[in-house]
Amino acid sequence: MTRRTVHLPVAAQDSLADITDIAERAETLGYDRVWFPETWGRDAATTLTAIADRTTDIGIGTSIINTYSRSPALVGQTAATLQEHSGGRFRLGMGPSGPAVIQGWHGQSFERPLRRTREYIDVVRAVLTGDPVDYDGDLIQTQGFRLRQDAPDPAPAVDVTGMGPKAVELAGRFADGWHALLFTADGIRERLADLRRGMDLGDRDADAVQTTLVVPCCAQPDAAAARDLTRQHLAFYVGGMGEFYRDSLARQGYEAPATDIYDAWQDGDHERAVGLVTDDLLDAFAAAGTQADVRDRLAAFAEIDGVDAVAVSFPRAADNAVIDDTLAAVAPAPAHTP
Repeated sequence: MTRRTVHLPVAAQDSLADITDIAERAETLGYDRVWFPETWGRDAATTLTAIADRTTDIGIGTSIINTYSRSPALVGQTAATLQEHSGGRFRLGMGPSGPAVIQGWHGQSFERPLRRTREYIDVVRAVLTGDPVDYDGDLIQTQGFRLRQDAPDPAPAVDVTGMGPKAVELAGRFADGWHALLFTADGIRERLADLRRGMDLGDRDADAVQTTLVVPCCAQPDAAAARDLTRQHLAFYVGGMGEFYRDSLARQGYEAPATDIYDAWQDGDHERAVGLVTDDLLDAFAAAGTQADVRDRLAAFAEIDGVDAVAVSFPRAADNAVIDDTLAAVAPAPAHTP
């Protein structure tokens, strides 16, 4: 059965307590894991530590931390510490992010993202063994050090993100999981073929890699309002987060609308960009509307062969009431007290 997880919001939250409240609510509703994406707001390690302190059973994870702002050794240290602090509930998700964040926010050169991801996987896994790490890669070199505490047992899984064929193939060949964002049903099926090719190249078992599909969701009694919030969210990602979401939509058969949305957003006409997200485009990538609408649409994503977990995400402008309504609408189990 496809697991239900939660992709916690990074925008429109007034305090860290708002985020931990959502995680507590997700645990009460029976979700399997909460993921925290690190962008240019609250950092993932501190946030997940706070969530671990406020919850008991629910898994926690990064989806994603980038592979430029921290060294791979530090990523390994952080993963080991979060695994220890959470009592074994942590799962690491990482990836290159994109030029807008890496160059614009972190001031780093966005070079060789696939090779960098591969070397980060290698070094992080080496760190998590507790053995001395001696690595001589194209981009990363480290030697002579090991964790100063006991290695985590078990070591947390290492997932990566990716949108293009080679990035997803890399996930299948080397990682424990793949995080997919902004895919249609047909689009993710195509990328799952790349994932399986990578698994074949790595001589890996069919169940070695967990696929998590992040789906923007918004359930409200006013279906039009829910859809408008989600329309704004999609326009921001396609138009304002660099070229890779635009290019991903183009690969999935939406080149003309993706280009139009991107161009309008880059020209500063955000209203026009939002208006270019048609109903058909919205329904292809998201689940938005009444509670019944969202449940049905999310279930269709969850039934795709090869998807192991769906991560419920929320429009970037969603307030706490909208988030709470959406969590309840698509919860995997009746509410309980953890």
